[in-house]
Amino acid sequence: MKPFIPHSKPAPLTAPNLNPNVMGLPPSATLAINDLSDELLAQGQRIFKLGLGQSPFPVPASVVEALRRSAHEKDYLPVRGLRPLREAVAEFLQRRHGIQRARRQVLVGPGSKELIFITQLAYAGELLVPSPSWVSYAPQARIIGRRVTWLPTTLKDGWKLLPETLEQHCASSPGLPRLLILNSPNNPTGSSFSDAELAALAAVARRHQLLVISDEIYADLHHEGPSASISHHYPEGTVVSTGLSKWCGAGGWRLGVFSFPEELEWLCAAMAAIASETYTSVSAPVQFAAIEAFRGGPGIERYLHLCRSILGVLGRLGATTLRQAGCSLPRVDGGFYLFPEFGAAAERLGGRGVVDSSTLAEQLLQDTGVATLPGSVFGRPSSELTLRLSYVNFDGASALAAAEAGETIDEAFVRRYCPDTVEAIERIATWVTG
Repeated sequence: MKPFIPHSKPAPLTAPNLNPNVMGLPPSATLAINDLSDELLAQGQRIFKLGLGQSPFPVPASVVEALRRSAHEKDYLPVRGLRPLREAVAEFLQRRHGIQRARRQVLVGPGSKELIFITQLAYAGELLVPSPSWVSYAPQARIIGRRVTWLPTTLKDGWKLLPETLEQHCASSPGLPRLLILNSPNNPTGSSFSDAELAALAAVARRHQLLVISDEIYADLHHEGPSASISHHYPEGTVVSTGLSKWCGAGGWRLGVFSFPEELEWLCAAMAAIASETYTSVSAPVQFAAIEAFRGGPGIERYLHLCRSILGVLGRLGATTLRQAGCSLPRVDGGFYLFPEFGAAAERLGGRGVVDSSTLAEQLLQDTGVATLPGSVFGRPSSELTLRLSYVNFDGASALAAAEAGETIDEAFVRRYCPDTVEAIERIATWVTG
């Protein structure tokens, strides 16, 4: 039998064969700036990495030991997650945040980022995000083909979404399915909603039957303790998102969790179905170890208290330094971000060719070695001179050990244990006033 020989070659696979939703889609800005920073460091340049938002602190020792004990676990686990882990998550949410969710209402995924993505895949609605917001919400919607609306905020209001802004948009075309993502404490601003502010937003969300994702990945890094949650005011329509990446220092472990109210079981079931056909389940050893993290205890509470204290002092020092240089930024009370606005120096910066946030970030990196991200990647107008700084480029293990040993956590402490971060922010201040 003669082999089949085609008369002509098939057309090659080329870029036009790409899904149009991903055509021209760049890599995530946070990961791209981290790669660029590493490349410049490899070239021998001194670079201050204020681009990627990653906890500087080590994973608590008890959680690391739990992972070591679980290394032999090799089986596929239930799609929704290991039962004891989901129980621990439900207890954690109740104990730390007063959020009542049962084990069956918890879904475990490979990072909250992936769970936010499959929520948008499962729920066919317009995505509403305040401007500024985290860099991946809107690109995820673009990949799926969802409409994205950026809701305006102002520096005067601390870059926080106002209920009247949300009401105005929803009332303009009532009845449409919509997904609102609220992140508090916020990336990129470092500020948090108060309980009263969330109650007012919840009233609008209920009136227009919005689906809300309360992205609380930084909630346990609020500098004064656990933060408020919109789920207290709109429980029936709110999905709460958290994970191990920020408060537990385990970003690379890739474990996030969603908790749903009973009223949204249909959404949880749909997302679990998507998970079953995509990632199947989260790494077994990591899930077993995560039980230890969510169960908590005195050791982890002490760990969190010290981490929050260090970040709080460092964040306040950074904000003060930038304000003294003429920058404007809101009150910083959670997470590890600053979002300065350089409008007061616009004329001076314009003389150096800095006319938008992208050239601001580029020129700052070139002149000072400080890597940041432009406000435009967080949904702000490109002409606005804003940057996001992630103040985590310090040896978290050394700082934490010193705090554990009883050293007072004050300005002298962070200057001693976070010298590169302090120097980077001082370089920015000197550069903008020079």
